[in-house]
Amino acid sequence: MNPSKPDQPGLRDRKKAATREAISDVATRLFVEHGFDNVSIDDIAREADVSRKTVFNYFARKEDLFFDREDDARTLVREALAVRGEQRPIPAFQALMRALLAARHPLLRVTRRTDQFWRTVAESPTLTTRARELQVTLADDLAVMLCDAVGQPHVDPDGRLAAAMLMDTMVVAYGAALRAFRAKQKPDAVLMNVMERGFRGVDAALAGTPYA
Repeated sequence: MNPSKPDQPGLRDRKKAATREAISDVATRLFVEHGFDNVSIDDIAREADVSRKTVFNYFARKEDLFFDREDDARTLVREALAVRGEQRPIPAFQALMRALLAARHPLLRVTRRTDQFWRTVAESPTLTTRARELQVTLADDLAVMLCDAVGQPHVDPDGRLAAAMLMDTMVVAYGAALRAFRAKQKPDAVLMNVMERGFRGVDAALAGTPYA
């Protein structure tokens, strides 16, 4: 019996994750430097020193090379809801967002690099469309998680309303923070202010439901 065998799948998974991240990092750099529409999959494969087939093994389409953090967001929310104890789902989500902002987590941090990232999105109709699609998908996924947390069907209007309002709050707050950064103001303070105002609206709208 080889005692190292149980560790081999974990090692393979880590290597695959590292390869995926390396390809994504190269693609993002090229997109930012040259524009999304001016960079091909062959360019990315050549720069990352992998084959074109390898790129598609990790990313189904070109846009996915740029937007590769949504799974991280889903995992964070799912874990926060799973360990919330007696806390209701909406306060648990809000506590997670506050903690991420306080820790300057990459999902909420606004820097020169993220400014370049979103400028690249704004310059590409393809990326702009994909960003909007992801917002809808993430809101739907959040609705499912909220409904599951309180044992309601996935079409429960209160759960879907909560998810839509929470997602819109984060999108608007992040956009305000990005504009503050470009104006040389304090993006974290702006993000917190707008986020908290949105959260108060969510709390008021969902008061009396099992979510809040």
